[in-house]
Amino acid sequence: MPSSLPDVVLWSIPAFVLLTVVEMVSYRLHPDEDAAGYAAKDAATSITMGLGSLVFDALWKIPIVALYAAVYELTPLRVPILWWTLPLMLLAQDFFYYWSHRGHHVIRILWACHVVHHSSRKFNLTTALRQPWTTWTVWPFYVPLIACGVHPAALAFCSATNLVYQFWIHTERIGKLPRPVEFVFNTPSHHRVHHASQGSYLDRNFGGILIVWDRLFGSFVPETDPCVFGLTKNVDSYNPLRVATHEYAAIARDVRAARNWRERGGRIFRGPGWQPAHPSRPAAELAADR
Repeated sequence: MPSSLPDVVLWSIPAFVLLTVVEMVSYRLHPDEDAAGYAAKDAATSITMGLGSLVFDALWKIPIVALYAAVYELTPLRVPILWWTLPLMLLAQDFFYYWSHRGHHVIRILWACHVVHHSSRKFNLTTALRQPWTTWTVWPFYVPLIACGVHPAALAFCSATNLVYQFWIHTERIGKLPRPVEFVFNTPSHHRVHHASQGSYLDRNFGGILIVWDRLFGSFVPETDPCVFGLTKNVDSYNPLRVATHEYAAIARDVRAARNWRERGGRIFRGPGWQPAHPSRPAAELAADR
């Protein structure tokens, strides 16, 4: 990475630790019966998943950086890294993040990666650390940025900034913020909806830094009812390896049991709740089984 671009994740670690401790203490001093709060095993799993993701992301980075570098060398376009281009690149990265995030909710093989982040039934700052170990599914969404001349290091900086921003929105201790902030930015209120498992909240509010993408593309829902966190079918395990791989195992089981190639394709590339049509059950009912 060019020397002018700091490692924002590394610099943010002390703040992550401090804010998490503050949130934990706040639950001790001021318990909230309506909040999911903390559980020791759940928090330990989230932290372990976060540490593991650092290792696996370093491995996935090798082929991904090579691919990005090849695309960057082939394109004649160049976006200079300047004080006024970085905000524009961050805006563009946030736009593509929205579509990556949305894609990882509606395509099952991509959901198998992202489901890890939604597997906790708690919603606190350690939930932000519960990251997947198979992020090789993310890189194709950002190829257009590299093809437009954005340096891979600049993309890495923007992605890290987006990730750091999202840390603070994983909390129940902050209610709704002033209306202009709620209208433009992703906030704890919006992100609680995203992590909720109720039908009306399912697959909503995909934005990273900005919530305006959801407003523009019809995926926004405001927080009204209390959120129930987790999955529609929760993983009853704190084993990090099982948390990281359970959906891949479920896909493998479904593919083995499929009756034909069309069903096999659907089990992999359709939505997480997709089921093949059955004479005794309507398609709408099958689609609801997620």
